Amino acid sequence: METIHIYHTNDFHSHLEHWPRILQFLQLKKELHRKHDEDVFLFDIGDFLDRWHPFTEATKGKGNVTLLNECQFTAVTIGNNEGVNLPYEDLNNLYDNALFDVLVANLYHKTGIYPDWVKPYKIYHTKKGTRVGVIGLTAYFVQLYELLGWKLTEPIAELKKWLGPLKKEADFIIVLSHLGIHDDEQIAVEFPEIDVILGAHTHHFFEKGKLVGNTLLGAAGKYGYYVGKISINLNEQKAVTHQEAVLYDVNDLTAPRNEQERINTFSKKGKELLNQRVTILSEPLVHNPFHETNFSLLLSRTLREWCGADCAMINAGLLLGTLTGEVTNYDLLEVCPHPINPCVVELTGKELMEVLLQTKDESLPHKQIKGLGFRGTNLGVFVFDGICFEKNKIFIDGRELEHESCYTLALPDMFTFGHFFKEVLPHKQKKYFLPEFMRDLLKWKLQMHS
Repeated sequence: METIHIYHTNDFHSHLEHWPRILQFLQLKKELHRKHDEDVFLFDIGDFLDRWHPFTEATKGKGNVTLLNECQFTAVTIGNNEGVNLPYEDLNNLYDNALFDVLVANLYHKTGIYPDWVKPYKIYHTKKGTRVGVIGLTAYFVQLYELLGWKLTEPIAELKKWLGPLKKEADFIIVLSHLGIHDDEQIAVEFPEIDVILGAHTHHFFEKGKLVGNTLLGAAGKYGYYVGKISINLNEQKAVTHQEAVLYDVNDLTAPRNEQERINTFSKKGKELLNQRVTILSEPLVHNPFHETNFSLLLSRTLREWCGADCAMINAGLLLGTLTGEVTNYDLLEVCPHPINPCVVELTGKELMEVLLQTKDESLPHKQIKGLGFRGTNLGVFVFDGICFEKNKIFIDGRELEHESCYTLALPDMFTFGHFFKEVLPHKQKKYFLPEFMRDLLKWKLQMHS
């Protein structure tokens, strides 16, 4: 008999306020298992970094890699926060100093070869000779990866391709899946030869795992609220005799010495590295999510100019604070932390009118938003540039809107992912501007003015 212990994290999103406890917990657990001569693996299932945090933004994620090294993770896969929220060169160099494997079977250079920091899968050998095959897959945001210079293949087709060699080389198969709960359940049904699927992306969690056939699914939620553990017992024929999954709540973990000081150090270091001056304002740029202000008007106008569109709209909730006096890169991150890109969609006048009328819904400004790259709280009022409402008429760039004409609308990409304006936007062709975030556009405009 042998027991294999697997610890897993996912969708940490740079919530470094939980890292000191998680680090101490995993280090103590690894030490305990090694004392008992037991095999232990540590896996992260993607979105470990998130550029809302100054430490991550300042180091372009390399600081997060240092944390994974410190904890001696075995392997990771990437999520969309690594994959499409970093420019090509930053992702290509992210793992230069990694002491763990990066497993992503469906990510390639445009030439069709794997980056030198990627392996599709890896075979790990336990002390008793069990061959553990681990393969990684990331979410299929094919258009965004292509815009950044990568080639992304359909993950389940890629899994099917590699399962042949994996079954020959491994006694036990684990999938690191940054695909979401529905894809994980589909994989478990279609490929019963997979023993464990460690999930992510949809921020789901299983307190005691979930069995689909003989495949055990594990997932640990988001933000470091939990650490997952799976224990597998194997007999001499490498067959599973027992398996169990548990979650550890971060609030129940022992706080390390000087915990708050260590948490503060992350933010302090990031702020120091982002302290470069962008401009000096002669008058404040005022923040108010529920009213149009000079700041929200500036961002809307800047979005239109950057994209070269006929008109633009933003939600004022994108701005989380007022800027005054000297403005630094850190200040821009604080007031606009979202990994949200500019986007342009072409609409008929009739479609544009339908979208604009929906923005007047009085319930929208106080709507609380989670996900879609949004890092604020309330949606806020919509603020326009090149769009004017007068006496039940809509004017675009000074001319009355015509139903049969075509218009280009610039907007934050969060509105194109199917949660807003569902009757119009999901079906339209979009042009995404990557790798720039909304704060990059603000920096461009402020530096131009200075």
